[in-house]
Formats: sequence, C-alpha cells, structure tokens
Amino acid sequence: MMAVTNPASTSFVLLRVGERRFAFPANIVTELAPPVRLHTFPHASPLLTGVIVRRARIIPVYDAGSVLTGKRMMSHRFYLIARREFGKATELSAIPVDGECELATGEMQPPPPGQPNYVTGTVQVRDEMLDVLDLEALVTSQPARSAGELEPEATA
Repeated sequence: MMAVTNPASTSFVLLRVGERRFAFPANIVTELAPPVRLHTFPHASPLLTGVIVRRARIIPVYDAGSVLTGKRMMSHRFYLIARREFGKATELSAIPVDGECELATGEMQPPPPGQPNYVTGTVQVRDEMLDVLDLEALVTSQPARSAGELEPEATA
C-alpha cells in the first residue's frame, strides 16, 4: 500500500541558534559543514563575520545569532550552508549552528502578526512551534542591538 502524503507538506531543516530552534526550507540547504577556519577581514557589513572556503568556493558567514537571539555566536558545531536568492542571482551563504540539525516535514502556516520580515511562517514539529526563516531577509537584517552592545554567547 502506498503512503499518501499531504501536498501542502514541506521538508524543513531544523537548527539551533543559541537556546532557540528555527526551521529553514530544506530545498535551499546544500550542506552542514564542520567548523573550518573562518577568514576575517575589515568590512562594514553588520552581520558578516568572515568567509570560509568550502569545496573550492568562498562562502560568506553571517552571524544570525545577533539577529535571532541578540547574542554573538562565539562557538558552534556546524555551518549551515544554504542558497540565498536575491533578484535573479544566487549565492551560497553560511550561518553558524549550535547542536544537531534534523530534517522534518510539516505544513507551513503564516507567521503571527508582528513578526520580523525574516520570519516567513511557522511550522509545528511534534509539540514545538518553530519560526521558518528567510535566509536573504535574515542576513540583510540589522543585529538585534548595535554591535558594541551585543553580549557574547556563553561558552561552556
């Protein structure tokens, strides 16, 4: 017997940034990469922390923690590498991720009123309601507070 799937269901990669979990549409995620050397350089982009070299490509790394939790990501277990789409252009970008990631399927609901523009909806996974993030809107957002006021994430 063939399983019937809900055509409105979508796959999401669930990830942890700080103490919170979020979801990205799985179709934009290309890989979870182990922590590698982060190359830093002087720049004026508020969320850009540097670049990594992965599979002979230079990939910008964005500190999503400063937007999502108000704290800089001082340590992480992986880089989530995903495709950013802006206009007709596509670029790989990475964000540091704490803890394990998992794949889940669910039906995306509209975001509650008053959510930031980088939250495109919510998805329920078991008993947890997670914000679904738009990578392009997220990496072009301003940090939750000015860079000088951001608290470093506690490291254990």
